Amino acid sequence: MIELLSDYTVRLVVIGSALIGATSGGLGCYAYLRRQSLIGDVISHSSLLGIVAFFWLSHFLTGEGNKSLWVLIPGAITAGLAAMLLTRSVTNRTKLKEDAGLGVMLAIFFGTGLMLLRWIQRSSPPISGQAGLEDYLFGMAAAMTSSDFWMICSLALLSATTVLLCWSRLKILTFDEEYAAGLGLPTARWELLLLTLLVIGIVIGLQIVGVVLMVAMLIAPASAARQWTRSLGAMFCIATGLGATCAASGAFISSLQSGLPTGPVIVIFLTAVVIGSVLLSPSRGMLFRRQRLVS
Repeated sequence: MIELLSDYTVRLVVIGSALIGATSGGLGCYAYLRRQSLIGDVISHSSLLGIVAFFWLSHFLTGEGNKSLWVLIPGAITAGLAAMLLTRSVTNRTKLKEDAGLGVMLAIFFGTGLMLLRWIQRSSPPISGQAGLEDYLFGMAAAMTSSDFWMICSLALLSATTVLLCWSRLKILTFDEEYAAGLGLPTARWELLLLTLLVIGIVIGLQIVGVVLMVAMLIAPASAARQWTRSLGAMFCIATGLGATCAASGAFISSLQSGLPTGPVIVIFLTAVVIGSVLLSPSRGMLFRRQRLVS
């Protein structure tokens, strides 16, 4: 264990995973409390189109595809925001319900992303640097570089600073949007800011967990934290801690054995935490509620 932790790559992946888990877990509280868990799934799948499109754009501009997160993450954010804004536009102008609109956008963006990915992989002549691009489907933690790590740090710091500065307004918007409008807050702008934070909370971990499993990083810590508290502040802190702990633990455990994927191991840790919280929480846990009913 000591030898592994002394390895630079392992330390980079473990610390980077902890930052991702903390950021996604904390921001997931807003999605959970606003009953927008499906949004996380749509954003994560839609971001594949942005990743592949920006990779191809880098190849078109420079002659060589660039898989750095400094290039791909902006693409993922752009696609995620585009999917959500298009969903809102379609549902506002048609009789299509929000959940149906989200499902349609997920299918369009994810399907187009897969099609573009396959086209890049089978293009002739082969596009330079495209090897490993499919790892964003399920994640590839070992591919993290120091440049990627600093990109993750930058996004984590940006999101944490934004939440701290806008805490009271985001809290009001989360629990009572009509009251926020009554106070004179420009709710449309704050909705866009909150949506942008959720997009960041999802795309930040795509390299570690992948687009398929990333929604678990967003929702599972918040779901577990909600079982232990009624306060948003405490819930945010608990979700942040659980996300960081599970992500770091999963990344470290996966490094113990070759071929053990990091993303699924992290999700297993998160699943165990959610099940434990649902069963053992003193106020909301199933076992304690059953015991109170019996007594």
